[in-house]
Amino acid sequence: MTLDAIDALSPLDGRYAQAASPLRALLSEAALIRARIRVEACWLLQLDRHAKKLDGLVALKNGGLAAPVRAAATALCEKLPDSAIKQVKTIEARTNHDVKAVEYFVRQQLSAAGADPATLELVHFGCTSEDVNNLSYALLLGDARQLLGSCLAEVSARLSEFAQLNAALAMLARTHGQTASPTTLGKEFANVVARLNRAQQRFAAIRPLGKWNGAVGNFNAHVAVLPAVDWPALAQQFVESFGLEYNAHTTQIEPHDWIAAYCDALAAINVILIDLARDIWGYISLGYLQQRTVAGEVGSSTMPHKVNPIDFENAEGNLGVANALLRHFSDKLPVSRWQRDLTDSTVLRNLGVALGHSFVAWRALLRGLSKIDANPSRINADLQPALEVLGEAVQTALRAAGVPNGYERLKDFTRGQSLDLPSWRTFVTSLPLDSTQREQLLRLTPADYVGLAASLTRDI
Repeated sequence: MTLDAIDALSPLDGRYAQAASPLRALLSEAALIRARIRVEACWLLQLDRHAKKLDGLVALKNGGLAAPVRAAATALCEKLPDSAIKQVKTIEARTNHDVKAVEYFVRQQLSAAGADPATLELVHFGCTSEDVNNLSYALLLGDARQLLGSCLAEVSARLSEFAQLNAALAMLARTHGQTASPTTLGKEFANVVARLNRAQQRFAAIRPLGKWNGAVGNFNAHVAVLPAVDWPALAQQFVESFGLEYNAHTTQIEPHDWIAAYCDALAAINVILIDLARDIWGYISLGYLQQRTVAGEVGSSTMPHKVNPIDFENAEGNLGVANALLRHFSDKLPVSRWQRDLTDSTVLRNLGVALGHSFVAWRALLRGLSKIDANPSRINADLQPALEVLGEAVQTALRAAGVPNGYERLKDFTRGQSLDLPSWRTFVTSLPLDSTQREQLLRLTPADYVGLAASLTRDI
């Protein structure tokens, strides 16, 4: 079935189809089917590699799989043509079971390569659907994390570049929305880079788990047929062959704790980026940041002067949608009635939706960041007259000099006041400090009063 983007129910396959396209090959149903085929075929090859210890299986008694069958199974572990996906969906239309359809497809391919009936019975041997599914989703999420990590690194690099460019550009800080001790524009962007670096490390450190232990996690059928085989060791080797960590203690399903942690870590990244998008939106509103115009773009249907911060608004909206899903996943997926219920199945199918909205948002941020510049004149227009912010420095100097009630002096003089330079100089001159200290304070301006902001920015 093919739909035009204009007819898509989800904006990820409609309006945002192009932006989300890199994830489609990694998280679509076609990608899931490919992963399932790979897992089924690789399990057959795993049995073949251990043919000697599994000689209780009739098909392996004579040294393992026939060469053509082994070659066909190996091919199924590699890149599959689109026609394979269509064949699986055709089978599923008859079976009404997605994993069973994959099993039947693999059997068909091996039969065409000359596999005898006994060999075909080794496809899906000892497996439950969730053995195949949990490894398949782990592979998809691992691949998606690489793409997301690359995109996030690009966001961090763009932010770092902007931070370095504006490391020394003094700007009023605004705590509680009020004028506060100055910072630099670059330092505020460097703060976000530091947060993202930590959050990305957390995301990258999540270790995907995999289980391969049968219908309720106990190797029941395996042991009943071949009790002498060390099935846990064989399963662990198989799971680890995919670069996954083996989970030995599960019910029918891998309990999804690691997927919950993955979603939580991704949501934490998105929270940081929501914070960033809102702050940039505010700085654009104040005029501290200006957006470069793009020829042909329209900012408003009625107000032709407008250049709206649409990329940051788009990012914030998509990040919110993503996090609503990601938080649901982290709460829901680890919860399964008794040895399993099916509620996780449909939820897992929406992982691509949450990751897709995250990815679209990150790309929107990159577009927005590529079009903003600092506006020093507007920043300085607010900064230079804000002499009240120097009150912190003066009261700290009074404390250092042991002058009683230094804070209270400055509070009475500055709180809620707009100060002019003559009254400020008169006040500082009257303070009980030595002449050197007073001169230092009189030379201080809001633009100078930024502490180590520039060097802290360059440390990033």
